[in-house]
Amino acid sequence: MRSALVRTSARRGPRGVLLSAAAALTAGGLLLTGCAAQADETSDEPSASQEEPAPEESDDGSGGESEEPAEEILMAFGDETEQVRELQARLAQLGHFTAQPTGYYGDVTVGAVSEYQRAADLEVSGEVGESTWAALTEATTDPTEDELFPPQQIMGYGDNTDQVRELQARLAQLGHFEENPTGYYGDVTGTAVSAFQTSAGLEASGTVFDDTWDALTAATTQPTEEEMYPPLEVPDAEPETDLDERCLEGRVLCVSKTSNTLSWVVEGDVQLTLDVRFGAEETPTREGEFEVYWKSRNHHSTLYDSPMPYAMFFDGGQAVHYSEDFAANGYNGASHGCVNVRDEDAIAGLFDEVNEGDKVVVYW
Repeated sequence: MRSALVRTSARRGPRGVLLSAAAALTAGGLLLTGCAAQADETSDEPSASQEEPAPEESDDGSGGESEEPAEEILMAFGDETEQVRELQARLAQLGHFTAQPTGYYGDVTVGAVSEYQRAADLEVSGEVGESTWAALTEATTDPTEDELFPPQQIMGYGDNTDQVRELQARLAQLGHFEENPTGYYGDVTGTAVSAFQTSAGLEASGTVFDDTWDALTAATTQPTEEEMYPPLEVPDAEPETDLDERCLEGRVLCVSKTSNTLSWVVEGDVQLTLDVRFGAEETPTREGEFEVYWKSRNHHSTLYDSPMPYAMFFDGGQAVHYSEDFAANGYNGASHGCVNVRDEDAIAGLFDEVNEGDKVVVYW
């Protein structure tokens, strides 16, 4: 830890010197003005130039006013030290610093220090002087090693990467993940991670930090290609034989909840039939007659932070779209209300065929 920085203000000169200079200029001005105004007048009284000048103010403590010495600045913008890391950890204890400590005094730290100073009724400067540091250390405890160097998050909810697929395959080796890997970090993966963390004596957060990843990789082997990408068999869907009468005219995505199928029907002729699944009991897929109002080929849900490729929206946030989870795990799951399709090649082709404005009918 480096020694504390000492910063004093070079801009502050002695008040006496400044006042003396001002007095001299003022006196000179009066002298010139008096000469011009009284050039033809004589007097036995001593002139302004003959008067003794006023005594200068002193800053040596012997008389007059003097400034208090500037406070020592211990930390400020641009510093990068272990003391700054401690500062950030102490501010975090009070809820003023929400990022991870880095040891660098940047804009985030300036803001956090300013917020603490305001809350503690100190002068708000964004810099840490002696008074700020004394108050902060009095209000907090010495940071622990975990507070100074918190675990780094490796993976978490909403991630959709090959590393998540590897995570799922490794968890499957230990019996914590019973589905096929998809690469998406959702509720199922979070539950599996928590189960592993509990068994490994770690905090069951459901999020993969560096300590969880280290423990998992030490307990498992590098997954094979087949473990990460198991072969998927997408069964052929049986054509729907009892179409709703609303599906017999025009271009219609005809969705049957009874047979779990989607039929692409053009003027009463079934062009394609696909297996589908629907929303869970808490988030049901709505029935009725709708139309495709928006298509998004590579859509990603902002509400559930999950991929929705080949999305064809028909009612609010509900859409027909491809689901890798449905492809990998079948009907052992549900959507958040959308109509999931598991045949990626088929829905990719269907996406190109369907136009905005085409009808959608969802029925029992």
